[in-house]
Amino acid sequence: MKILLIGEYSNVHNTLAHGLRELGHTVTVISNGDFWKNYPRDIDVSRRPGKLGGMLLLAKIYALLPCMRGYDIVQFINPLFFELKAKRLYRIFKYLKRHNQKTVLGGYGMDAYWAYVCSKDMPLRYSDFNIGKELRQNEEAIAERKDWIGTDKGRLNLLMADQCDGIVTGLYEYWRCYEPFFPEKTTFIPFPIIIGKEPDIPQETPEKLNLFIGISKNRSAYKGTDIMLRAAEKVKKDFPDKINLKVVTGLPFDEYVRTMMGSDAIMDQLYSYTPSMNPLEAMNHGVICIGGGEPESYEILGETTLKPIINVLPTYESCVEELTKLVTDLSRIPQLRRESYAYVRKHHDHIKVAKQYITFYESLFSKAKKR
Repeated sequence: MKILLIGEYSNVHNTLAHGLRELGHTVTVISNGDFWKNYPRDIDVSRRPGKLGGMLLLAKIYALLPCMRGYDIVQFINPLFFELKAKRLYRIFKYLKRHNQKTVLGGYGMDAYWAYVCSKDMPLRYSDFNIGKELRQNEEAIAERKDWIGTDKGRLNLLMADQCDGIVTGLYEYWRCYEPFFPEKTTFIPFPIIIGKEPDIPQETPEKLNLFIGISKNRSAYKGTDIMLRAAEKVKKDFPDKINLKVVTGLPFDEYVRTMMGSDAIMDQLYSYTPSMNPLEAMNHGVICIGGGEPESYEILGETTLKPIINVLPTYESCVEELTKLVTDLSRIPQLRRESYAYVRKHHDHIKVAKQYITFYESLFSKAKKR
C-alpha cells in the first residue's frame, strides 16, 4: 500500500511508519514533529510564529498538495493535522479525500469527542475532564472545553469523523468516546513501540527505588504530574533511604529517553486508564509504570495474566499509598520490570501493530466492495 500519515502525536506516526515500511509498504510522514518534541518526519511543516508564519505555512502546504495525491490511505493524527485555522483545514481535508482512496481519522488525544463525551456523558470514572460526575475545573480542562466544544475546530472534528472512511483509536479511553457514535467504522489498535533488546535487569532486590517523573510544559495540573510529584516528595521524605527521585521538565523525546534510563519506575498520566506513548517507551526499557492501568485497559487487549502496571486512582492519597507499598517492598521491582518489558513486547511491538493497521486499512476497501 501507499500510505500518507499526516501530523504527529508523541511519535505515533513516525513509529507506525517504521513498522509499515518493514512490511513492505510505501509510507510518507508529513508533520511538524509534534512541536518542541521534534519527532522525525519525511516532510517538515513546522509553523513560524505570527500571522506571517501562518501565511508561509499555508503557501507551503498548497505547494505540497500535488505530492499528497494518489495514496491508498491518508491518515490524520487529529482534526488539527496542520497548524492552521479549522476553515482552512477543512478545505485541505476535502481536497485530500477527493484525490486519495481512503481517509482515516486518528483518535489519539485531545479533540472534540474526547472533550465533549468526558464533559457531558462521562462514561469514564475519571478523565482529563471529570472526576466521577463532577467536571474538573482546573485551568487547562476549562480551556480545552472552551476550545473544542461548539467551536470551528469542534465542528471540523465532527465533519471529519463523519466523512472519513475509518476512525482508529490508540487508547481505551478514546475508543470509548468514538465507538458509540461510529460503531461501524471505529477500531482500537494499540500504540506502536519499536521494541529494543531485552533489558539486563538484576535479580537482586535494589537498595532504593529510582523514580523518574517527566513534566510536560504547561500541562502539569492537567496531566496530574503536580499531584504525582507531591506524592513522590512525601514518600521520599518518609523514606529518604528508600527512594531516589529524578524530575525533568520539557525535554525533547530523545533526551527524555536518555534521561529516563537507569530508572526503576516512572510516574505519569494520573487521569489515564491506559499507559500512553511515554510510559510505554519507559516499559520498553524495563521501567515500571505507575499510572493508568485500569481493568478496561487490559480487557480491550484481551490480556488476563500479564498486568505489570501499578494502577493509581487520581488522588494524592492513592499515589502515596501505591508508592509507599513499592518502596517498603523493593523485592517486587525486578519482576515488575521484567513484566513491563514483556507487556510492551506482547502488545505494542511496532511490526505487530503495523499488521493490525494494514488489516484495518484492507477492511475499508472490503466494505466498499460490499456496498
